Amino acid sequence: MGKIITLANQKGGVGKTTTAINLAASLAALEYKVLLVDADPQANATSGLNFDVNNIRTGLYECLVKDEDPERVILTSEELDGLYVLPSNIDLVGAEIEMLDMPNREYILKNVLSKIRDKYDFIFIDCSPSLGILVLNALTASDSVLIPVQCEYFALEGLGKLLNTVRLVQNNMNPDLDIEGFVMTMYDKRVKISDQVLDEVRHHFDDMVFDTIIHRNVKLSEAPSYGQSIVEYDISSKGATNYMNLAKELLQRNNMTK
Repeated sequence: MGKIITLANQKGGVGKTTTAINLAASLAALEYKVLLVDADPQANATSGLNFDVNNIRTGLYECLVKDEDPERVILTSEELDGLYVLPSNIDLVGAEIEMLDMPNREYILKNVLSKIRDKYDFIFIDCSPSLGILVLNALTASDSVLIPVQCEYFALEGLGKLLNTVRLVQNNMNPDLDIEGFVMTMYDKRVKISDQVLDEVRHHFDDMVFDTIIHRNVKLSEAPSYGQSIVEYDISSKGATNYMNLAKELLQRNNMTK
């Protein structure tokens, strides 16, 4: 049974989608079968893996609202064996409203993924920077939540609200939900605040913080414009090394190394 991990942080610009794409791609490169679920109406995870969102006629929205079979919606990466995407487009904005009146609205995504989770080693859910019904669905459907935190001044701002939401889900909807850990992103050794934030987060959360740090890297910024993950765009880059190391650390934490 595949492990389902949500990437969440209601603060935007923390490297959440970048981490979702490149962690999924790194695990696929390590010969694991990985599904990336794009649960953000901006659909950056979809476009970032070279799928034209303007040509997406059925996606996560149809699975959530119209009971479409996810098997018929999932796209296969042409660049990387073992990597699959459950795509999104702007229609997903409507799901936030339409799901409010649906029965068991917090469990809709869980029911969708229950049909396919046995087919994958990992399923990652990339969420929008919010704490709305889609994020609640993702947390309810997941085994754990992975929280990217940028090494910048306002890093801890809003983390309390996110952790309160996680506790709410644990207490009321998904008692088995764990915190997979915190991933420090956008680290720049030239900037003093990066080390200060890193020390502060590690002081607060100790071994819940991954040892692997994602450095600021030009190649990481360039890769999405080519519709590629960093391991496809430049495997020799610092960004690719960081995400491959993060994938290996995730596997070690879950006793899933081959």
